[in-house]
Amino acid sequence: MTPEKKNIQPSGYLIPMLTLGTLFFIFGLVSWVNAILIPYFKVACELTHTQSYLVALAFYIAYLVMSIPASRLLNKVGYKRGIMIGLWFMAAGTLLFVPAAYTRTYGIFLTGLFTIGTGLAILQTAANPYVVIIGPIESAARRISIMGLCNKIAGILAPLLFAAVILKSSDSVLFEMIRNNAIEGAEKSAMLDELIRRVIVPYTLLSSFLFLFGCAIRLIRLPDITPGKEDEDATHTDRDSILDYPYLILGAVAIFFHVAAQVISIDTVISYAEMMGLDLNEAKIFPSITMSCALVGYGLGILLIPRIISQKNMLRISSTAGLVLSLCVCLVSGHVRLFGMDTDASIWFLCLMGVPNALIYAGIWPLAIHDLGRWTSRGSSLMVMALCGNAFMPVIYGLLADSYGLRVGYVVLIPCFIYLMFYAFYGHKINNWSQLWKGIR
Repeated sequence: MTPEKKNIQPSGYLIPMLTLGTLFFIFGLVSWVNAILIPYFKVACELTHTQSYLVALAFYIAYLVMSIPASRLLNKVGYKRGIMIGLWFMAAGTLLFVPAAYTRTYGIFLTGLFTIGTGLAILQTAANPYVVIIGPIESAARRISIMGLCNKIAGILAPLLFAAVILKSSDSVLFEMIRNNAIEGAEKSAMLDELIRRVIVPYTLLSSFLFLFGCAIRLIRLPDITPGKEDEDATHTDRDSILDYPYLILGAVAIFFHVAAQVISIDTVISYAEMMGLDLNEAKIFPSITMSCALVGYGLGILLIPRIISQKNMLRISSTAGLVLSLCVCLVSGHVRLFGMDTDASIWFLCLMGVPNALIYAGIWPLAIHDLGRWTSRGSSLMVMALCGNAFMPVIYGLLADSYGLRVGYVVLIPCFIYLMFYAFYGHKINNWSQLWKGIR
């Protein structure tokens, strides 16, 4: 039986969707907190600017390194047990924060982050195709939109929760004293120890929750889908490798460019706002505005797909809108006063990119992993590996920004959306490589 034939009935959606929604909330909670962990570790562990960004590298490199092993694991144990194991890996990674904090050893923190990333690689490899498979393929983008909504809500809450639990109102003075070397020796060491050990209680609680939720997965009535045990006559299972599925390979490249465009629009917007003369306290609102736009996008996906518009057409509209907005960021100027801030209009086009970016991710997945049969988990792992675009493409933006200016750096968004349009209009229909070569000719 192919995965498509294993779709559960609508009456059975509730528990799987609630469970998957919780998983995607966890994805967002653990992933987006990195934005505040980076400056926090920079102060508490006395890091250089470059060393602090090893947080993101250690976290996202796990997607690239561990996705294929995750696929092999899922082939052996199935998606349900894979989700359980992924949660336990994350529990182990968060627990490593305890000895890391007691010894103030950055290397142990990075090991913990890589372990968390490994757990997320397993979960993403299992959860994304699970969302596609548990219902009709025509409404898969709608289900992914619901999952994205859970993810982005967690993304908005994560930095706020971390700040509320870890930071104190007096910390700004402490941070300034540490940066200026106003305290030294044993006194400084004691303050840094106290600062970093604040993560022990929340991360111990998080580790306990992840472990218990992993145990609960075993008890929750989830349909278990075991990849690698599909019928021999399943659609397209006569192919010898996932490389024989052009629409999958091209879809993985699309995910790479999509997440790159998304992370650039979120992670660079504060610096871009500061270039316009806003201070940090004013500029810090822009990532939340971009995230809020993404929530609007997911809401549109839930309301419109597939009843009013198909997921293919929504992907086409969204990728085209992304290209138009990226051109506006680069080319359109004009003074705008909004929310009490005086800015250039281009920054608002950058924030608005959250809307199409939310719908693009939801549109690519079902088009890329359909009809893979026994190759479903391996194809999913390839898609998860492509999430490493979060780590690599922003570096290209940074090089352009350093050489030519922050605004010129956004030209990197244009080829990203041009490729996404190619995949939305043509690439997802390529069933064998000869079609692509003929199209090029």
